[in-house]
Amino acid sequence: MVHESTLRPPAGSIPTEPGVYRFRDGTGRIIYVGKARNLRSRLASYFQDPEQLHPRTANMIATARDVDWVVVGTEVEALTLEYAWIKEFDPRFNVKFRDDKSYPYLAFNLSDPFPRVAVVREAKKLGTRYFGPYAHAWALREMVDELLRVFPIRSCRDGVFRRAQQVGRPCLLGYIDKCSAPCVGKVSEDEHRGIVLDFCSFMAGSGDGFINQLEIQMGQAAGEQRYEEAGRLRDRVNALRRATERNAVAFHDDTDADVIAVSEDPLEAGVQVFHVRGGRIRGERGFVIEKAQELTPGEVVGRSLQRMYSEPGISDIPREILVSVSVEETQALEAWLTTLREGPVHLRVPARGDKKALMETALKNAAHTLQTHRMKRASDLTTRSIALDEIREVLGMAEAPLRIECIDISTTMGQNTVGSLVVFEDGLPKKSDYRSFIINNEQADDTAAVAEVVTRRFMKFASQFPETSAGPGLEVSVIEDKKRFAYPPGLLVIDGGQPQVRAAQDALMALGVTDVPVIGLAKRLEEVWLPDEQEPLILPRSSEGLYLLQRVRDESHRFAITFHRKRRGKAMTASVLDDIDGLGQVRAKALLKHFGSMKALKAASIEELKQVVGVGPALAARIHEGLHAPREKK
Repeated sequence: MVHESTLRPPAGSIPTEPGVYRFRDGTGRIIYVGKARNLRSRLASYFQDPEQLHPRTANMIATARDVDWVVVGTEVEALTLEYAWIKEFDPRFNVKFRDDKSYPYLAFNLSDPFPRVAVVREAKKLGTRYFGPYAHAWALREMVDELLRVFPIRSCRDGVFRRAQQVGRPCLLGYIDKCSAPCVGKVSEDEHRGIVLDFCSFMAGSGDGFINQLEIQMGQAAGEQRYEEAGRLRDRVNALRRATERNAVAFHDDTDADVIAVSEDPLEAGVQVFHVRGGRIRGERGFVIEKAQELTPGEVVGRSLQRMYSEPGISDIPREILVSVSVEETQALEAWLTTLREGPVHLRVPARGDKKALMETALKNAAHTLQTHRMKRASDLTTRSIALDEIREVLGMAEAPLRIECIDISTTMGQNTVGSLVVFEDGLPKKSDYRSFIINNEQADDTAAVAEVVTRRFMKFASQFPETSAGPGLEVSVIEDKKRFAYPPGLLVIDGGQPQVRAAQDALMALGVTDVPVIGLAKRLEEVWLPDEQEPLILPRSSEGLYLLQRVRDESHRFAITFHRKRRGKAMTASVLDDIDGLGQVRAKALLKHFGSMKALKAASIEELKQVVGVGPALAARIHEGLHAPREKK
């Protein structure tokens, strides 16, 4: 590692103004770009004991050989220059945006004398106004087909348009009233542009105004007995309503906002964006950010904002941007977005009402985006083979671990402790082999619980113990699974650090099982711990092997949490009903069977409780009082 004194500029040479800095490697290539409100303070944070730095930051400093900077006037200028440099140099230690989708947009090339509407997937172009992105191109095309009945603007390509001008005859769309035929002079250039701008206004959220205007005109035409014109206006109103109904209602007013939610793990973050115009979701997109540096959720949101609104051609920036977490540099981002929009822009975290509900939906979609990204990588045969081979190489194994088992423990302050065991074969989950364990020792801590699960799982491989003498409380788990667990895994993963790994290793050694390698995967830094090593292994953040281990660990954690919640819910239900005087187990089961759930039982009135067989007026009153009495905290 390069000592920080060889990289750190001379004392006092770093200015205290806002600016953008660049780290370079030994070849002069830029490896990281960052911005700062105070350059001296920010850069000083890098020049300290490497052990105090985050491992990824320490790796970047170890690679760097030089640092330079540019002073700017404001934080807004720093934001702009930082993004420009990141886009130009693509530094390896800056965040990477991964978006395997090419989203469709609705585009109006307003720079053309006769603008046309088109569904595109191209890069943004200046002079073109875009709406979207949309989830499905087919739905967007159907919507455009409906709207051309109301806004008959040009949708043909330039070649078709020029040919119609030459022959003096419009194409089919001009004859069926889906185009106003500017190619043959049916409308002037200004008239056609006016229709285009109305189309853009409708897409920007002014749909209700157009519908009301057409309904007034329809009523006037019908009152004057111009029934054919009234019929055409009616068809246009219906077309507008069908197009509007295609977009989900987000708010009950005409709010314009972008909703940005982030779901992350230590290596990546899923981002979901909803574009709401006129109270309806007009577009959406999801993408994944690969984190080369340690970023807070707020910093992930900030990077996403920079990327989204720095794309060429973006002009549809709303007044309000809702984010899932607060952003530290809110003022700078608001000032930057205000400059781009040429009007005020506000960032805020919704706290209640429809906006908070929509944010919760966006968060679910962000988590789904991240999970889908992981699943796609894990489902590819070549990727899985690479991942297994990386694990074999890093751990020094003779063969790739075709069967991986992972153990996780879930508890609430030592109560209702459970363990989970999930199985992956050839890099894919084998759910038929999943197992859950109720920890028999109520006093067991995390390491003791791990040891118990390992003992119960590997009991039948013990050479020094017969299968029928597993010891008190350990007789039931694996003896029934001889067929499915007839062979040991190629790798045992423990959700935890070195203490948990050593507990698992000790349990295996006590059973005489010496051919099962054990590792731990700690959540905080995604470190791989070995039983006898003092320092963890740090796998590259882009490692396919690390992605597979993460997925195995996360699946084990999910399975443990699910089982623990069921156990905890049953225990809480039993505790509440057991405290009611005169209510035995038979009647308690009858109550739960009659109402279907504890929630429904609590909502029942005394009269409804009396309808259950064996529950009289006095007992019904005690049950109702017991279910609604305040409970003491233990």
